[in-house]
Amino acid sequence: MKEERFQKAEFAAWLGIIGNIALAAMKWIIGIIANSKALMADAAHSASDVVGSFAVLIGLRAAQKPPDEDHPYGHGKAESISAIIVSILLFIVGLEVGYSSLKSFFQPIIAPGMIAIYAALGSMLVKEMLFRYKYNLGKKLNSQALIANAWEHRSDVYSSFAALVGIAGAILGGWMDLPILLYLDPLAGLVVSLLVLKMAYDIMKESINNTLDRVIPGEEAKELVQTVEQIEGVMKVDRLLARENGHYVIVDVKIGVRPDITVEAGHSIGKEVKMRLMNDYNHVHDVMVHVNPYNGQFPEQHTEIIQ
Repeated sequence: MKEERFQKAEFAAWLGIIGNIALAAMKWIIGIIANSKALMADAAHSASDVVGSFAVLIGLRAAQKPPDEDHPYGHGKAESISAIIVSILLFIVGLEVGYSSLKSFFQPIIAPGMIAIYAALGSMLVKEMLFRYKYNLGKKLNSQALIANAWEHRSDVYSSFAALVGIAGAILGGWMDLPILLYLDPLAGLVVSLLVLKMAYDIMKESINNTLDRVIPGEEAKELVQTVEQIEGVMKVDRLLARENGHYVIVDVKIGVRPDITVEAGHSIGKEVKMRLMNDYNHVHDVMVHVNPYNGQFPEQHTEIIQ
């Protein structure tokens, strides 16, 4: 299962790399030919996605490594780190695109060529297809790095749309001899930069939260608690903490068992809890079970779920 997950994620990363290289080259060349600042800004955005996809690929390969002496919980957070790298790259590109577009307001501007419109439309179509594929696969594989990379593609859809509006407006300004409309092209480049910066912020915020041992939402944790409560010998689940470690979850659970059973019997119940959680939930990578003697004097106590 883990090997199949890695193969699918790796294929998606390579698909993004090849697709972004082709799109960036196409938009940059056409942007120069058509004299479109917006399209060239969009090309720079696609070029950053190439680096981002490589970062995702490296993170996926690092996360694939098994636990070792220095990393007993595995290398799952490598994906979160790669997502942070992606967000930093997006932030840098957003600033560069914004600066380049801003400079254009103080330079002579001519209307871009019609070919720039076709390039922007083609880019939007390809990027939306890549977004849907990677986002759905990232959700299926519970890969934060793939999901972050998918949102990079969606940000390219937005940026290509903004470029399209700016290019069309500037071309219309050229046809109607309205010089002010020519500035819609660099204005679109400025809008693209803001979209990229917003996307970078959202990805970084989510990735940092995951890196800082964020626990899974309460409803999902309650499902784990209900599974443990159904195991024979478990009198009560005293506490359950499920923390994210990249694409998988590590569970710490305290269970109450009858105080008059043997240590071996308590150990067997704890072992069953661990195996049940790991077998029933693919995203549960490891389980630490602490066995407590059950105190029936406080049956009204509720399970403590850390969230």
